[in-house]
Amino acid sequence: MPKLKTLKSAKKRIRITKSGRAKHFKATRGHLLTCKSSKRRRLLGKAGYIDGGELKSIHKMLPYGA
Repeated sequence: MPKLKTLKSAKKRIRITKSGRAKHFKATRGHLLTCKSSKRRRLLGKAGYIDGGELKSIHKMLPYGA
């Protein structure tokens, strides 16, 4: 059985936790932060989790966890 390729763009954006959930970083945090509220900026800094429906495709993109 040949080795499976990891999708590099997914590897840079998504991490698989020990429990098997997928964790991602939130968008719109790079610039134009002055017009965003403090609460919004604070919450954008926290990681988000990917829902169950997408997990199957995420695990195909990252076959070895990455």
